Amino acid sequence: MKIQKIRMNSTNFFHSPPDNLNCAQAVLKGFQTEFSVTDQEIDDFRAWGGGRTEDGVCGALFAAESLLRQAGKLSIQEEFLAQAGDIYCLNIKEGKFSCVECVGLADELVKNRMK
Repeated sequence: MKIQKIRMNSTNFFHSPPDNLNCAQAVLKGFQTEFSVTDQEIDDFRAWGGGRTEDGVCGALFAAESLLRQAGKLSIQEEFLAQAGDIYCLNIKEGKFSCVECVGLADELVKNRMK
């Protein structure tokens, strides 16, 4: 009997103890095994949460794009924009899409792109 490890959704790691990961870190943590992401890389992405990416792009999207580039996959930016209403953190926050929803959306879109 083959036992398959169930991958935790990135939302499980967003602002949750013990690590209290931001949006960008949570996306990396959710795919840590599949993409061989190190704990140091996750720690380094602390700088990119809360709209602090270049140009203020959503940190969850930023992390997802980073993973997909590493895998040689196409961008999810258009799909993210269509569902979240924007790609910029401040604009998303002004809308009705929460940070945890951004993390969940980024997680779902990366999973779909990796199929």
